[in-house]
Amino acid sequence: MSQPTMMRLMALSINTAKRAGSIIRDVMQKGNLGIIDKGKDDLQTEADRSAQRCIIASLSKSFPKIKIIGEEGGSDLNVKNDWLVTTEDEDFLKNACPDQWLNVNDDDVVVWVDPLDGTSEYTQGFLDHVTVLIGIAVKDSAVGGIIHQPYFKNPGGEMGRTIWGLKGLGTGGFERISPPKDKFIVTTTRSHSNAIVQAALDALNPTDVIKVGGAGYKVLQLLEGKAHAYVFASPGCKKWDTCAPEAVLESQGGTLTDMLGNHYSYGANVNHPNLQGVLATNGDVSHSDIISKLPSNVLEAMKSNNDNDFSVQSCYSNRYFVRKVLCKTLSRK
Repeated sequence: MSQPTMMRLMALSINTAKRAGSIIRDVMQKGNLGIIDKGKDDLQTEADRSAQRCIIASLSKSFPKIKIIGEEGGSDLNVKNDWLVTTEDEDFLKNACPDQWLNVNDDDVVVWVDPLDGTSEYTQGFLDHVTVLIGIAVKDSAVGGIIHQPYFKNPGGEMGRTIWGLKGLGTGGFERISPPKDKFIVTTTRSHSNAIVQAALDALNPTDVIKVGGAGYKVLQLLEGKAHAYVFASPGCKKWDTCAPEAVLESQGGTLTDMLGNHYSYGANVNHPNLQGVLATNGDVSHSDIISKLPSNVLEAMKSNNDNDFSVQSCYSNRYFVRKVLCKTLSRK
């Protein structure tokens, strides 16, 4: 009996993420990263491009009717045979499909791909921050996700770890660890901070702040009990950064929203930037309590961001972001 589309898509995405991870390692080992500067603090490497080609070609071949959106734009789908993944993860397919996903139509599905989350860290040698993200949305909501760590060192020396999550089924590939109960630890951006981001952190008065790269790696900090919350009060992330992490985290009992507590829409026609920032919690702390502690200037800054006055490029300009907030604040006085 044929497996439901959702289960097959998840199973193929698991194996495809692993193959993309091996491509990322291969590019690094060869030493020619082929870096292109796409804009302020926004790099692209040969690993980004090649990993995306692998993922989109593989998923498109098996699911030609499903919409796939990748960070690196359009991709050449004519890839060499060893980049084309056609086998599905058999261990995942041993699970029973949750009832709500038994009859999902291809037209209702959007796959969001970040072939290399943490490109800046990749170029700087912070390889443990690097992840491959494949997020699956159904009718605008993030429901399934794969987070692959190419440089995770397994016992015995094998490289790579693949974590998956599907709402209604749960998660796999790791064991959840609860964070310390006598602390409140926050993870946040390593390189995209500004005055508003810092104001949010200061208001929460965390015991410790962990600064790492990549949305995928930050959510892993929550899943592994290294932090209670991921706080980023800035419009720097995109839908491909958060779709997979949101699905995995919420499949495990956590929550990922914007800084105002609203879930992002992951439909086919939405704008890509997450203009209201990112707030994620692991289930051990109250999501709403954190929002209630945010100062009015942070909340106003998030509310003021909209698609009409923020370009994609401006989302990466911290100076523009702070200047925009200050100008709006002063104009109200």
